[in-house]
Amino acid sequence: MERGRQVEARTPCVGVDVALTRVFELFGKRWTGLIVAVLTQRPAYFAELRRAIPKISERMLSDRLSELVDAGLVVREVDHGPPLRVSYGLTEAGQAIRPALHELGKWAQTYLPEGSPCTEPDPDAAAVVGLRPGECGESA
Repeated sequence: MERGRQVEARTPCVGVDVALTRVFELFGKRWTGLIVAVLTQRPAYFAELRRAIPKISERMLSDRLSELVDAGLVVREVDHGPPLRVSYGLTEAGQAIRPALHELGKWAQTYLPEGSPCTEPDPDAAAVVGLRPGECGESA
């Protein structure tokens, strides 16, 4: 016995799921999930994304967007203007992740403590992409 508990015979752990490994290789990087979550509302220009995700640097946003484009989740479109602007939107594959992100958000509200060090809601940033403060999964 181990501190009042019975030690049960355990079956060996099964290896890591290859598909989940691929998911977390992409979404396990800081900011990636937030970028996709913002883009589930509508396509956005680079500057809008930068304002919607308060603590991300321009370099990091650019890097993460490139990774998402390479992964086939985001499409990059150039508006030759004037002025020249670049917008980003989700592909069909990118939109397909929306239900999973919504469920992760619900899970976090239930099981993760509020005021985590990651980010605090910014009402001005939420307004940039048409969200109500504190409701990242729903459009205004």
